[in-house]
Amino acid sequence: MIALASDHAGFEYKERLKKLLEELNLPYLDFGTLSKDSTDYPEWGHKASAAVSAGECDRGILVCGTGIGMSIVANKHKGIRAAACESVTAARLARQHNDANVLAVGERIAGWESVVDIVKVFLSTPFEGGRHGRRVEKIHSLTEK
Repeated sequence: MIALASDHAGFEYKERLKKLLEELNLPYLDFGTLSKDSTDYPEWGHKASAAVSAGECDRGILVCGTGIGMSIVANKHKGIRAAACESVTAARLARQHNDANVLAVGERIAGWESVVDIVKVFLSTPFEGGRHGRRVEKIHSLTEK
C-alpha cells in the first residue's frame, strides 16, 4: 500500500499519480489534499508519513512545489527515510543505499514524464543492504539515544 499526499502545489501530480499507481496495479491511500485550494503541506505530509511509520502503508509518495518541505515533514516520523528526488538516479540511489521509504517530488521542479520515471524507479528498486544496511541502522539508532 502506497501512502499518497500533496499540498495545493502538488495536487495535479498527486491526481495523476493515482492513475499511474492504478495502471501499475499498486494500491494506495490518498491522504489529501482534495483540491488546489491553498493549504499547508505539513498537514498532509504528516498524515501520509504517519501511515508509513505505523506500518499501515509500505511506502509513501509526497508532492509539493519542490518536494523539500514534504521530505522535511516526513523525516520527523519514526522510521521514515524520505528523499526529495529530482532525478531517476537520485531515486535509484535513495532506494539502493538509503532504503528510502518515502519519495518526495516537486511539481514546480520536475516535469511529469520525469516524475513518472522517478516513481517507477523508486517503487521497483530494492535496497542493497550490506554496508548500506549498517549505515541506515545508524540513522535511527543514533537519534534515539
